[in-house]
Amino acid sequence: MEEKWVIVDKLLSEIKIMSNPNNKPVTITGSSNDLRCIGIGTDAAVFQYIDLPDYAFKLFADDKQDKIQLEAKVYDQLKKSPYFPTCFAAYDRYLVLSFESGITLYDCLLQGVHIPYQVIKDVEDARNYVVKQKLNPRDIHLKNILLQNGRAKVIDVSEYCKPGDDHRWEHLRKGYDAYYEKIDGKAIPFWLMETVQRWYNQRSFASIDEFMKDVLKLKFFWK
Repeated sequence: MEEKWVIVDKLLSEIKIMSNPNNKPVTITGSSNDLRCIGIGTDAAVFQYIDLPDYAFKLFADDKQDKIQLEAKVYDQLKKSPYFPTCFAAYDRYLVLSFESGITLYDCLLQGVHIPYQVIKDVEDARNYVVKQKLNPRDIHLKNILLQNGRAKVIDVSEYCKPGDDHRWEHLRKGYDAYYEKIDGKAIPFWLMETVQRWYNQRSFASIDEFMKDVLKLKFFWK
C-alpha cells in the first residue's frame, strides 16, 4: 500500500457499509471528520479524504467485496480512457479512484442546468470505446454521468463485465432527442424525478415512446 493512502485506510476501517435488499442504496455506519461521502450506490459508498482531494475511495459493503477485483479488472481493460475515472489501486474493502468533479445529469435535471448535446455524443463515443475493449457498456443512467466542463464523464463501470443490454442508455438517448427541449432549463422537483424513476423501474410500458407519453401527461411539463 502506498504510504499516502495508509491514513485513509485507517479512517475507512472505522466505517462500515451495509447493502440493502431490492437494489436499494447502501447504509453507512461510522464516520470521520476527515472523510466526505461524495456518492452512495447499491454496492458501495464513495469517500474523499480532505488532504488528498484528487482521489476517491470506493468502499464496498462486506457482502459485495467480491466485486472489487472484477471492477478493477474492468478499469484495467479501459486503459485510463479519458471517458472514465482512473483506478489506482484495489484493496480488500475498497478501490482508489481519481476524484471527478462535476454534477450528475440527474442533478442537472433537478436544478435546471442545461445538458449540451456534446454530453450525449461523448457517452456514445465512450460506449463505442467500451465495446472495442471487449466489454459491455451497461448501467449507464442519469446518476452515472457527470457534466464536467461541458463534456461527459461516465463514473461507474461496475457492470461492464456482465452480459445483456439493459437499454438504459438507449432510452435516455431517445428521450433526450425527442423530449429534452420540453424541459430544458426547468428545475424538475425531486418528487417528480423519483416518481418517473419508479415508473421506469417497473418496466410495465410497451415502448419508451408510450412511457414518455404517460410522463408528459403530468401537468408540470405544460406549465
